[in-house]
Amino acid sequence: MSAQHQPVASLAPSLGLALALTSATMLAGCAAVGPDYARPDLTLPGAYADAGQSAGTAAALPANWWTLYGDPTLNDLVATALTRNADIRVAVARIEEADAALRETGASLLPQVDLGGNASRSRVSTLTATPIPANAAVLRTDLRLTAATSFEFDFWGRLRRIEEAARAQALGTRYARDVVGLTLAGATTQAYFALRSADAQIAVATQTRAAREESLGVVRSRVRGGLASDLELNQAQGALADAAIQLTELQRQRSVLEHQLGALSGKPELTLAAGDLRSMPLPPLPPAGLPSTLLDRRPDVRQAEQSLVAANAQIGVAKAAQLPTFSLTASYGGQSAAFSNLLKSGANIWSLGLGALMPIIDSGKYAARTEQAEARQRQSAASYQKAVETAFREVADALTNVQQTTATEANLQTRVDAARNSLRLAGLRYSAGYSGYLEVLDAQRSANDAELALVRNRQSRLAYSVDLMKSLGGGWTPDSGTTAR
Repeated sequence: MSAQHQPVASLAPSLGLALALTSATMLAGCAAVGPDYARPDLTLPGAYADAGQSAGTAAALPANWWTLYGDPTLNDLVATALTRNADIRVAVARIEEADAALRETGASLLPQVDLGGNASRSRVSTLTATPIPANAAVLRTDLRLTAATSFEFDFWGRLRRIEEAARAQALGTRYARDVVGLTLAGATTQAYFALRSADAQIAVATQTRAAREESLGVVRSRVRGGLASDLELNQAQGALADAAIQLTELQRQRSVLEHQLGALSGKPELTLAAGDLRSMPLPPLPPAGLPSTLLDRRPDVRQAEQSLVAANAQIGVAKAAQLPTFSLTASYGGQSAAFSNLLKSGANIWSLGLGALMPIIDSGKYAARTEQAEARQRQSAASYQKAVETAFREVADALTNVQQTTATEANLQTRVDAARNSLRLAGLRYSAGYSGYLEVLDAQRSANDAELALVRNRQSRLAYSVDLMKSLGGGWTPDSGTTAR
């Protein structure tokens, strides 16, 4: 009995060695079917025409670009949003899911070993046409303990293409998380600027209301002295009411913006003290001739490219399905009627098998699946091209907007200075009786509009600077021509 099972005893280690050597030989000697990925050749301008400063004077932009605005409250809001916002948590969970899927895919390249056992108790009939031997047991016990393995030889690279697609999808989820983080930081920063703009506009509206209250007092004195009519009094009262309405609306807008910041930062109870938008520093502009290769650093463009990589790998998966599949199965264990004999050499059982499977007549099913994979790859390529072109346009638009709002601010400040002086002169002329109250009303409206326009332009200038930072994927380094990470 021991001589009979001697080959079986040497089978287990030799089986593993043979399996490893065969797998390594077949994998090393065969390239994966399907096209290898190559980045599409897209033609874009080499630089942005509206980049403003020279490369020698532009400063690098760090990854935490929002700190350049020098506002501790803003820094805290963005930091909190990047940790507590629900969208960030969803993106992180998707990364974890993709990583687990990649590990699962990688495990398919290695043999799987399963340990199984079963026990049964059965009775055979003694009344069959063929009687059982007199010494045969009617009641039978069967115990089995086996280790089994199955392995698909990745001869055509199907499993490697699946792993390639899973790896690209895992990378894509990381870039998707970066997209969420960049978008969230931008939305938080712009909402904060809008709130600070509301604070500045509230300050302007408060000053306007105070000036109109003072003007109403002057008109009332003139009416009592017979120097002004009730018409002028009603006009002054209406102007004061307009200022009060404007102030109330701005306060409402500020409350809504505060609620929005609370939702973005994961702090529904958030309350912020008033601040001054006009005191915030402006970040540097990018260098002149900013290279369009900076778009390669945008996370949404990278995410689109990884989707293309995954779609490209799926073509190989589909093509490999049309070719023969080779698999190895093996098992080794023991079987006996008593548990005490289960591990003895006489109870050894084993099996070894090599299988091959190839579709012969599929009515074009697998070819159609390959065509579907190729069509999806073309869709992903078009989406990648669109992402690159959109990114380039967004940078160009942001550069133009920043340049124009910067140029406009000086004119708006001149307008404010002129409107303030006109209001002062109109008040003096009215008090001296040289002009009617309509001239004062017109000067008041002009001054109020000019003040608000200046504040809103500063908000737009800051908001467009955020758009520029987002469109560049988070920053730039003028010395190397790549984004700061």
